[in-house]
Amino acid sequence: MSYAAKRIDHLVGKAIHSREMIHDGDHVLVAVSGGLDSLSLLWLLRERQKKIPIRFRMTAAHVDPGFGSDSAERVETFFSEHGFEYRLIRSDFGPRAHNDENRENPCFLCSRLRRKALFELARQMGCNRIAYGHHKDDLIETFFLNVFYGASVSTMLPVQEFFQGRLFIIRPLYLADGDLIRRYAKFMGWSGIDLGCPTAGHTKREQVKEILDTLYRGNKKIKGNIFHALHNVRPDYLP
Repeated sequence: MSYAAKRIDHLVGKAIHSREMIHDGDHVLVAVSGGLDSLSLLWLLRERQKKIPIRFRMTAAHVDPGFGSDSAERVETFFSEHGFEYRLIRSDFGPRAHNDENRENPCFLCSRLRRKALFELARQMGCNRIAYGHHKDDLIETFFLNVFYGASVSTMLPVQEFFQGRLFIIRPLYLADGDLIRRYAKFMGWSGIDLGCPTAGHTKREQVKEILDTLYRGNKKIKGNIFHALHNVRPDYLP
């Protein structure tokens, strides 16, 4: 086992245990976009099923945004070849979000529609957990996106409750760096699956990522400091 595999397995275990993300008898719906983050999460959760003393069920779910690529078929092949229980949702969310009347923020609408579809699937299947592959970099980038464009001081939560506790979103990769996940995926021999999104690589998130990457290159401590700051909020010193 590579260092990346050992390290990411440890961080996922720490996240699940410290935040009590999964309980005995849970049914976890794992949201798989086809990116390296969600593929890694799916695999790591199944490995964790073999190690921990609690029993939980997991089902992989992919929402095809409908851009016309073969991404859905490739994701389904991954599921079936590796023996995952899965559900595939076909949609037109991508083209709807990129119509002429919604040029300002197509990513927001597409994400909201896909999340709504996953919530409905979770309800139908009796899943009480939805697991997303968001990692440390995503939490940091979301914080700055919300500050710059949403005028709010907030980010993603490791565990988030919905519908009076009937459903929880969990993010078991939230302690892991994106680079660590990429090294783990390389060790596993995976490549990401392109959804065919026309705005991929040209989003506000990419702009924020470029700014942060410039800062990180100048000082390796900055990313860790920002992440720790998210856990060290001082409301008395905010207006």
